[in-house]
Amino acid sequence: MFKNNAQSLFRITTRGKFNLVMKSITDRHQLILQKLKDEGQVNIQELSDLMEVSGVTIRKDLKLLEDKNLLFRTRGGGSITNPYTIERPINEKEFIKADEKQKIAKAALEIIGQNDSIIIGSGTTVYQLARCLYPSKHLTVITPAVKVSVELCNRPNIEVLQLGGLIRQNSSSVAGSYAEKILESISCGILFLGIDGIDLDFGFSITNLTETSLNQKMIDSAQVIVVLADSSKFGRRGLGRVCSLEQVQYIITDNGVQPTIVEQLEDRGIKIIIAK
Repeated sequence: MFKNNAQSLFRITTRGKFNLVMKSITDRHQLILQKLKDEGQVNIQELSDLMEVSGVTIRKDLKLLEDKNLLFRTRGGGSITNPYTIERPINEKEFIKADEKQKIAKAALEIIGQNDSIIIGSGTTVYQLARCLYPSKHLTVITPAVKVSVELCNRPNIEVLQLGGLIRQNSSSVAGSYAEKILESISCGILFLGIDGIDLDFGFSITNLTETSLNQKMIDSAQVIVVLADSSKFGRRGLGRVCSLEQVQYIITDNGVQPTIVEQLEDRGIKIIIAK
């Protein structure tokens, strides 16, 4: 993976393993950037062990590389892409990765199974689920999203429970105590959740704090949590943390997600479904 360098060498440890000994800051930076290119992210502890330098040294290296706009620092490491996401209007987000979102939505249909009630959250990916939802038997759909309600209100075999409250313009979704109070007396089979960021340390997050508590209430009301997210959401963080990785049973995404991230999420007990 790494090219030979006159200032770098391998050393055999007492356990018979090879460690990479870095003799200059240039060597360390080259290795960090190469790992970023190969894996998309780096971890401070792994780099410290690999190069046999302190975590403080690695943090200084990451700071210098960030100052040169070569990476973004994250909690415990660095990333090749900006890990922090910003809020965008729903009409703008609808056209981002539109094909992938449609495939994700169709894959989500198979999870509904025999459930007679589901929650569909807010967001453009879960909205695509509503667009392709034509159940053969009665199904109750609970949602905070006005666009989902409008899409489904005249659909055969579907009964819609629209949560109440103030409608946020950016998301066309309600938020606040009225909606949350309704959810306190509801228990349903599956929540299909839209999010803005998936981070191995921070968990699942969205860009708006106002809707964070509503999403948490929806999670409490459902027996199974299914996150619908295209591959651009991985390795990113929104402002408000919705839940931890351990609270989610499924993630449905597209084939753009890195295999190493899929493996790490599966190790945490989440079933990853790649929509095709």
